[in-house]
Amino acid sequence: MRQCVLLLIVVCGAALPLAGLAAQEEQVFKAGAELVVLHVNVFDGRSDAVPNLPQSAFTVFEDDKAQEISFFEAGDVPVTVGLIIDNSTSMLTERDLVSTGTRSFAQSSHPEDEMFSIVFNEHVRRGLPRTVEFTTNRLLLEASLQQYPPGGRTALHDAVIAGLDQLEKGAYQKHVLVVLSDGGDNASSHTEKEMLDRIESSSALIYTVVDPYAFTPSEGKPALLKKMARLSGGLAYFPKNQRDLVSDFKDIAENIRRGYSIGYVPGSDKHEHGRPHRLKVAVRVPGRGDLSVRVRNGYAEPVSSDVH
Repeated sequence: MRQCVLLLIVVCGAALPLAGLAAQEEQVFKAGAELVVLHVNVFDGRSDAVPNLPQSAFTVFEDDKAQEISFFEAGDVPVTVGLIIDNSTSMLTERDLVSTGTRSFAQSSHPEDEMFSIVFNEHVRRGLPRTVEFTTNRLLLEASLQQYPPGGRTALHDAVIAGLDQLEKGAYQKHVLVVLSDGGDNASSHTEKEMLDRIESSSALIYTVVDPYAFTPSEGKPALLKKMARLSGGLAYFPKNQRDLVSDFKDIAENIRRGYSIGYVPGSDKHEHGRPHRLKVAVRVPGRGDLSVRVRNGYAEPVSSDVH
């Protein structure tokens, strides 16, 4: 019996505004599906998420061919979300900063979001108690980020991969990682390429926040954090001070909550297995020329075991 597999393409990527039409740059996401589900966010010229748009405003293209939308949902739904927090030596003086930022994020999130934390230096540790996979308790989440003293080297690659693995255990379809770091790594067993490949093959949306205090030109890699967000369809934030950081964490939480789920069944003309398919989402609203779309941009059909 043929199995129908749900493809989850989490959306919220780099925004490219057009006059009266919003579309996104092309990226490829490797996954297989008969039903393609896109989580789309629309932003205005002030980078505020735009809610309450009708289905008729959206057009989905696969390989430049318009697709018939099978279902459409607009609204605030819970997600599975992980906070990946740098706890290396560069964070020795930033405990209060981390606490304030994550508290802002938690308070602005959907009350039913299932959350977890990963705290990393050269060790990658889950912050919640061993018997707790996820929590909706904001106080427990905040406390989970404070139990390990800062210090040591940095294993960013390992921490992000561990976070992606944990997301797969979540109950909700939409998966999100929020990563606070300076982008440096001097302790991971996984390479940068292995991490980026894992991000590209995942359905998770990744927001990165570049620590404004830990960054040093010789060690930090803010460009890597920007690339991580772009590959996933997410967004990188570059706060200049504590006020900016708290505001950015709040914006991330609010933008996650404002979005659209759009589903379609690809056409019956099958392509060769493993071939990537380009996805685009456009939105037209009369009188609105300032809109832009953030969305992950593609998928590839898997190579079946019976194909030689």
